[in-house]
Amino acid sequence: MIYYLQMFAGFQPNGHAPISSTDKALTPKLQANGVDIADFSPPRRLRTDEIPQVVNDFRIAARNAMEAGFDGVEIHGAHGFLIEQFLKDQVNDRTDQYGGSLENRCRFALEIVEAVANEIGADKVGIRLSPYTEFMESVDSDPQALGLYMVEALNKYGILYCHMVEPRIKIGMEVGECSQSLVPMRKAFNGTFIAAGGYGRDDGNDAVAENRADLVAYGRLFLANPDLPRRFELGAPLNKYDRSTFYTSDPVIGYTDYPFLEDNGNA
Repeated sequence: MIYYLQMFAGFQPNGHAPISSTDKALTPKLQANGVDIADFSPPRRLRTDEIPQVVNDFRIAARNAMEAGFDGVEIHGAHGFLIEQFLKDQVNDRTDQYGGSLENRCRFALEIVEAVANEIGADKVGIRLSPYTEFMESVDSDPQALGLYMVEALNKYGILYCHMVEPRIKIGMEVGECSQSLVPMRKAFNGTFIAAGGYGRDDGNDAVAENRADLVAYGRLFLANPDLPRRFELGAPLNKYDRSTFYTSDPVIGYTDYPFLEDNGNA
């Protein structure tokens, strides 16, 4: 089991403002279910002296995950969450050692990686990054440079894997046409490289066969197909996912109610 390690910036004690690299407010956004509109309270820019405590929070969370019986942790540095708010220059407007240059903007993420790796062992740590995506207004002016800097810096810590989102996934979750590639990052990273972003069976196999990734991650297809490996093996048809049920509070609908092959009378 892998514990997905992230900071949900909106859940702050005593109703305080969510923390961020900036105090710039987000515009209202269409939620992932494609139906509801989300409004966001203005964030609070973390003071420089507060950042070590946040780094330590990640370290403690990793330790707690291991004590709970997980095999490792994946640090969430993607999709507009707190770490990515530091990484990307269209969000991070800081003037201290955590803003400005590429090195400074990556400092927060790398301090977290170092703290977590020292706590539980680098061989139990992965990180998810999405330098090309534009979720929650988290945009960078040079995503390839950002991705390359991060993977080269990560090599220093010897973590188990880097899980990166394909550039063809921009704002929504659907695949678009794109001339950019993760191949430069894949070549620069010394550990296991995982690619994600709209893959099916055949193009996932192609990515591994052509050495564009060591592994391919599946999200929506796995959600809708609890026996996805078996379906891939047999070339069986896939259940279609229902986006309107994503990220809803119902613990069953859209999460545990998709049928297995045998439920349809298939072997």
